[in-house]
Amino acid sequence: MTNPDSVHAHIEALEVRVAYQDKMIEDLNQAVIDQWKQIDSLKRQLNEVLDRVQEVEDNAGGVAAPEPPPPHY
Repeated sequence: MTNPDSVHAHIEALEVRVAYQDKMIEDLNQAVIDQWKQIDSLKRQLNEVLDRVQEVEDNAGGVAAPEPPPPHY
């Protein structure tokens, strides 16, 4: 026969583990959300830089392309 106190202690230990795991999942989820926000911000910044570079290239117009390196390179 099992001891009711032992069963109760086992159930309580499991409840503590589940509570800890729930907290860990919430923390990890928040970390993922924060990372996605940062990734989105970086993507927007990269697109702005690419747009500026394209604009500069378009405005350069008649500027000759850089010379190719000499044959001894």
